[in-house]
Amino acid sequence: MHGAIAGTVSTRIPWIQDHLSLDPRTLGLALLCPPIGAFIGMPMAGRLAYRFGTRAATRALLAAWCVVLALPALAPSPAWLFAVFFLSGVGAGMSDITMNAHAVVLERRLGRSIMSGLHGMWAVGSLAAGGVGTLAAQAGVDARIHLGVAAAVLLVLHGLAGRGLLRDGDPGVTPQDAPAPRRFALPSRAILPLGLVGFCAVFAEGASANWAAVYLTHVTDAGPGVAAAGYTVLMLCMAGTRLMGDRVIRLLGPVTAVRAGGVVAVIGGLTVVTARVPALGMAGFALIGLGVAVVMPLVMAAAGNTGTNASEGVTGVATITYMSGMIAPPITGWLAGSLSYPAAFTMITCVVAVMTLLARVVRPSGVASAQPAGDGSLVGSRD
Repeated sequence: MHGAIAGTVSTRIPWIQDHLSLDPRTLGLALLCPPIGAFIGMPMAGRLAYRFGTRAATRALLAAWCVVLALPALAPSPAWLFAVFFLSGVGAGMSDITMNAHAVVLERRLGRSIMSGLHGMWAVGSLAAGGVGTLAAQAGVDARIHLGVAAAVLLVLHGLAGRGLLRDGDPGVTPQDAPAPRRFALPSRAILPLGLVGFCAVFAEGASANWAAVYLTHVTDAGPGVAAAGYTVLMLCMAGTRLMGDRVIRLLGPVTAVRAGGVVAVIGGLTVVTARVPALGMAGFALIGLGVAVVMPLVMAAAGNTGTNASEGVTGVATITYMSGMIAPPITGWLAGSLSYPAAFTMITCVVAVMTLLARVVRPSGVASAQPAGDGSLVGSRD
C-alpha cells in the first residue's frame, strides 16, 4: 500500500507541472517538500506509536496519506502544491516508521527474518502503481480523476489489509513496562553505527537510481531507451533480491548477508566505473542493486531491537537514511560536474566499501531475533 501511493503520485508529476505551468526550478522546490515533510514528521512517529499502538497508528497514518494522494492534482497554485507535498511527506515518513516498528514486533514473534520480503513488497506496490499510472498518462486520463480513483481504491484496500495487523493489546506488541519515547526522537548514540550502515546503502541506492541513465548516456554512449533501462534493471534487481532476501538472511545471518552484499555492490561499482559500453554499465548497476537490497531491511530490524521501544530505534535510523537519500543525488552531480562521472561513482564505491566494513553492527542484540542455528533451525541468538 505504501509503495503504491508513492508510485501513483510519481507518474503524474508531468501532468501537474503542465497544469500549473511550473518551471523546472519551481517543480524542483515542490519535489523537495515531501522529503522535508518526512524528515520533520518521522521523529514524532515513535511517540504516536507508543500512545496509540503501532497497529492503530499505521492504519490512521496510511488512511490519511491515501486521502492526501488525491490532493496534488487539485492544487490551484504552486503554494498549495508545496503544502500538499509537505503533508504527503509527513504521512509517508510517519507511516513508514510505524509500519517498520510493527514489522519488528512481528519478526520477533515469528522467530525468523521477514523484513526483506516486506521491503520487497513496497517495490512491488510502487512498480504496479507506476505501471497503472503510465497507462493512465498514455491514455490521456485527467490526473484529477486518476489520483481520485486511486486514492479511493487504495483506501478501501488499506482498510481490508489493516485488519490483519497484530492487535496492540496482544502480548509483546505494546510492552506495558516500556518507557515512553521522546516527543521528537532524534537518533541516539546507540543507533548511530546502524544509521551509518543504512546511510551508505541508501546513498548508493539513491545516487545510482538518479544517475544511472545519465551515466550510461554520457559515459557509454547509450541511446535514450537503453539508458532508461539502466534504472529499470537496477530497481528490478533490488525488488527481486528483497523478495527472496529473507531466505538468504536465514541461511547466512545478518552480518554475513551485509558483507556479501557489500562485496557484490563494490564489484558492481568498479564495473560501472570501468564500463565504456552500455551492457557492462547496466551489469554494474544490476550488481549494485543486488548488493544493497537487503541492507536497509536488516538495519531497520536491528534498530527496532536496540531497546524496549521498536518505533524509537526505527525512527532514529530512518531519520539518518532519509537525509542520505536527500543529499546523495546532488553530491553525485556536483562530483560528476567538477571531476567526471567515473570519479563520482568511484566515491559511491568507496561509500559501499565502508558499509561492508561496518557490517558487524547489524548483529542482533539480546532481543530475540531471527538467526540461523548450526543445524539450520531458527533461534534467538546474538551470533
